Amino acid sequence: MGPTAAMDEPNGASECAPEERTLFRARAGDTGAFAELVRAHQGSVFSLALRLLGAREESQELAQDVFLQLHRNLARIESARHLYFWLRRTVSHRAIDRLRHRAREPFDPVEDVPEIETPHLHADPMLERRLRESVTALPPVARAVVLLRYQEDLDPTEIASILDLSINTVKSHLKRSLALLRWRCRELQEGEAS
Repeated sequence: MGPTAAMDEPNGASECAPEERTLFRARAGDTGAFAELVRAHQGSVFSLALRLLGAREESQELAQDVFLQLHRNLARIESARHLYFWLRRTVSHRAIDRLRHRAREPFDPVEDVPEIETPHLHADPMLERRLRESVTALPPVARAVVLLRYQEDLDPTEIASILDLSINTVKSHLKRSLALLRWRCRELQEGEAS
């Protein structure tokens, strides 16, 4: 960064975190900086979309839409932390909208979604696949709550903020969804035992 670029940055932006500087440059119209933001967040945006929608092509399409919307709203993004929040919120809301629209139309899944690598070992791959199918069968908002809690590791307060729900609604979705998922797992295990 040249001396004139540092002078153009607001109050010590040259001394802040690299992602903050990238965001500032992108907001100033630097397309290379915007591309850096996309590269930095495309994996998490696609992963969340894929878990919510369960269809690779539709998830890629949603991710592209989210980044187009980000480009249009870049001036409103206040910080790197706000950007991360904004992306999760936008992906969640757009995915819920698509799931609701999908529920009104007949839908035949075109493909099975391959498992995204996770760092822990799985005791029962068949049970895990069925659990994943059970999560996919949850209603759109309940699915988003469960995935934001257990895939994105967000606490209920953050989920409430992202999805524009009350904290009690989030907790209710979690409680009912987990009870349903436990019941389905027990049912599957008992079915295999007999």
